[in-house]
Amino acid sequence: MPAARDETHFGFRTIPLGEKQARVDDVFHSVARRYDLMNDLMSGGLHRAWKEALVTAVNPPKSDRDFTLLDLAGGTGDIAFRVVEAGGSGTRATVCDINAEMLAVGAERAEKRGLDQSVSFEQGNAEELPYPDRSFDCVTIAFGIRNVPRIERALSEAHRVLKTGGRFLCLEFSSVDVPGLDALYELYSFRVIPRIGQAVTGDREAYQYLVESIRKFPKPKVFAAMIENAGFRRVSFRLMTGGVVALHSGWKL
Repeated sequence: MPAARDETHFGFRTIPLGEKQARVDDVFHSVARRYDLMNDLMSGGLHRAWKEALVTAVNPPKSDRDFTLLDLAGGTGDIAFRVVEAGGSGTRATVCDINAEMLAVGAERAEKRGLDQSVSFEQGNAEELPYPDRSFDCVTIAFGIRNVPRIERALSEAHRVLKTGGRFLCLEFSSVDVPGLDALYELYSFRVIPRIGQAVTGDREAYQYLVESIRKFPKPKVFAAMIENAGFRRVSFRLMTGGVVALHSGWKL
């Protein structure tokens, strides 16, 4: 009898677990230079308001008190820049992303914005973070957790590198819960977004995967239970824009 092999989803397709990271990397290699445009297309520009809600939840001190943020899968620096600009002189951010091209884009932007002394960019895998235990005051990940092959490992690693009293925040697409809006959202996602992606970036398949990956991601209550199983306490989530997005929170106590 052949040995069972671990499998996962790449959008709606079932693939060997070991192949997902390479396929996800290919998607983001193709859109790295147009990542912000991609987010605008997929959210109608609403991602900016959602990210501001995340930064408000991070609540970096507006003083010179030391505050360290680890932003996972945030290669272009969008979240890290917002947090550093919202905080005081003691706020520092480390962006950890597995994709070198995304990191290169972020580093260029940091230099142009004069934030290269406050935000560092390092290549690493969310499932095996290259940082000591209890290194950061806050860990964030925005629209990236669904692309991680082993989500439970990434949550466990986020818990490990947080200081006691630190907070984990995850912003991710969710499931629309407003009757009528759900059908419109489905139509927009599967019929419109891939076509716009093809027209603007020439890469329909990347956008098709991203839409499919949203549908395969666990429902908010299921994902909240996964966060709690990783060791976090006071776990909660807040739905925004009719459930299009959920902001998940957990504390290391």
